[in-house]
Amino acid sequence: MHVPDGFINAPVSAAAGIAAAGAVAVSLRGARRELGGVSGAAESGGERTAPLAGLVAAFIFAVQMLNFPVAAGTSGHLLGGALAAILVGPFTGVLCVSVVLLMQGLLFADGGLTALGVNICVMAVVTTVVAYAIFRGLVKILPRGRRSVTAAAFTAALVSVPAAAAAFTLIYAVGGTTDVPLGKVATAMIGVHVLIGIGEAAITALTVGAVIAVRPDLVHGARGLTAPLKLRVGGELIDANTTPPAAPAPAAATARSHRKLWAVGLAASVVLAGFVSFYASTNPDGLEKVAHDKGFDKGEKEHAAADSPLADYGVKDITNTRLSGGLAGVIGVGVTVVAGSAVFWAVRRRRAGDGGPASTATDGVAASATPAGEPAATPAATEPAENA
Repeated sequence: MHVPDGFINAPVSAAAGIAAAGAVAVSLRGARRELGGVSGAAESGGERTAPLAGLVAAFIFAVQMLNFPVAAGTSGHLLGGALAAILVGPFTGVLCVSVVLLMQGLLFADGGLTALGVNICVMAVVTTVVAYAIFRGLVKILPRGRRSVTAAAFTAALVSVPAAAAAFTLIYAVGGTTDVPLGKVATAMIGVHVLIGIGEAAITALTVGAVIAVRPDLVHGARGLTAPLKLRVGGELIDANTTPPAAPAPAAATARSHRKLWAVGLAASVVLAGFVSFYASTNPDGLEKVAHDKGFDKGEKEHAAADSPLADYGVKDITNTRLSGGLAGVIGVGVTVVAGSAVFWAVRRRRAGDGGPASTATDGVAASATPAGEPAATPAATEPAENA
């Protein structure tokens, strides 16, 4: 859904740019808390979020190269807002997707530079806000457990994509450069992006499920969902306050586990962008298809970075298509993980410089998932017990 230059007129593009800058500024402030806390409000697990956030940005970049077919002559790809928000938090999630969009626009001529504000508003802000609101609402009413988190992630991601399509339609209604019936644009955009949303939901649920299976303490959206152990006494369920807390994992073992997950995630991103992307669908994505069918692609302008050595996800002067695309994908993953990690580490250092305390949460699942003021639950306490 990368909006190119020329679809939206200059005044609305400028206004969207200002709105996007404001959203990024708010997200930078909010991410300080998600990445380690400020002014005593440390979030559990924040010290582990910064390196993971850089990896999430690289993973989103890689998966966005994997267009999948959704209808005759149309493809779709991950937007990533829901995935980022659930894994690292909504504010950090906006920054993750924004970093990806910036790298794509500057290096790969994907998404217009004058339309960068529109793309951040639609693909980063709307998807993240909508997805996380739905996700948090669902996890509060569903039974506590990994399956509920995965189901909530699926639903949130599914809704976030047509919501982004609706947001683009509204922006086009105000600043579109071609006179096209708005009703037809809205129907086509939302209709095709509902189908794309199914693919987004599947990718998001599988990724969240995989991470939560091995390191649930690293999933921002799963924190605070562990229920204390219950015992039935006199026919009533009461908190088992006498249950001894689980022993924290040794720091060295936790660090190794974290590094291993990061290495596996980065390797997966490289494989997806460098090799699997060659087999991605070559059909136009939802926005491109609708723009062509409805005729508002006539306003598209040539990208300012069209002469970039990596334009169109290929390396200039390399004639072998497979090698060119694969190498461009690997470069993109590397640049994105470095840029993303630098941003998130800078946010954490700024927090430290302001005197905010670093998060002191234990790396263990129980420590990260137990609300403040409650005793840490044992592994057996992840679901309420029915009988003593």
